[in-house]
Amino acid sequence: MKQYENILEIKDLSVSVHGNLILSNLNLVIPKGEIHALLGKNGSGKTTLMNTIMGFSGYEIVSGQILYKGQDICTLEVNERARIGIAIAQQRPPIIHGVKLQNILDYIFKDQIEKDKFVNQFATDAQMEDFLQRSINDGLSGGEIKRAELLQLICMNPEFAMMDEPDSGVDIEALKLIGSLVNQLFSTDNLVDTHKSGLIITHSGNVLDYLKISNAHIMQNGKIQCSGNVGEIIKMIKLYGYDGCIQEMRNRG
Repeated sequence: MKQYENILEIKDLSVSVHGNLILSNLNLVIPKGEIHALLGKNGSGKTTLMNTIMGFSGYEIVSGQILYKGQDICTLEVNERARIGIAIAQQRPPIIHGVKLQNILDYIFKDQIEKDKFVNQFATDAQMEDFLQRSINDGLSGGEIKRAELLQLICMNPEFAMMDEPDSGVDIEALKLIGSLVNQLFSTDNLVDTHKSGLIITHSGNVLDYLKISNAHIMQNGKIQCSGNVGEIIKMIKLYGYDGCIQEMRNRG
């Protein structure tokens, strides 16, 4: 098997949505085994970046490359990207009537002899056992939807997971459970021992308290403007705002 140092390399990526250029010559590198945080103002392009990496429709790659484990995946469909180990938890996933959460989890574990054991174990961990017979996201609160998304990610056991604001709109008590689930997702003893890697969008940074974050990036105007230690960057954002933090990081060289 070909060896690779970086699980994700994005090179000079420009992306258009409905004819509007959202990402412009963006560059990002995530080494294997690392979890990175992505911060920035609303409208800076964070969600567009994640959706483009996942291959969702409506995101036109104008130029550039997305390399996953050294392979350019720009022409792969969403299902093909999922099969090679990429997954996402969306901030506002759709309601899927007629498809139960139980159906999704059963499909994920269809090749496991102890399928029911795994489904019940992970559903209990996420406190979602009472929602298994509901259609996907139907009638769920914001926090319950986030738990449902994380439950599916944990069961999929992806090598590279992305999360779009898993801690937004979550109260303090619920945040502890969300943090625990995110930590479980990235733990290497979850079914298969792999070099788990990830990218997390967060505004508050609260969920990052539960994880070992290797690097943090600030997006602005469709580009990564600066990168650095996550604790230091969040502290500067609180002191100076995003613009001031970017300038301060640039001054430090």
